[in-house]
Amino acid sequence: MLHPTIDELTQGKFNRYELALATAKCARLITDEYVRQHEMAERAQTGNKENDRSLLSMIDEELKDEKAVKVAIGRIHRGIYVIDEHAAEKAELEAEAEAEEADNTESLAEGGEEEA
Repeated sequence: MLHPTIDELTQGKFNRYELALATAKCARLITDEYVRQHEMAERAQTGNKENDRSLLSMIDEELKDEKAVKVAIGRIHRGIYVIDEHAAEKAELEAEAEAEEADNTESLAEGGEEEA
């Protein structure tokens, strides 16, 4: 049996789809964090020939030893990353506002062309 279970992760608040989306977003953040640490370690080694540390020793062990999705699930389970219940609603409202703003901009542009 896999641990933590889906029920433990969702806590009855979210469905599996929301959990999958949240896990994917967290995994993306973790991957970005790994890439950033890797680049910093490369830069540190490039300029310093006297450095005895290996490249991988400069990167967080959790990031280099585990898959990003597994780390994301662990962080969600421990509460480091929290699923926002209202994130979908916020995104929908922002998209509507952007669409309305784009419509207003088009209306102004069309109005200016007719007057000329």
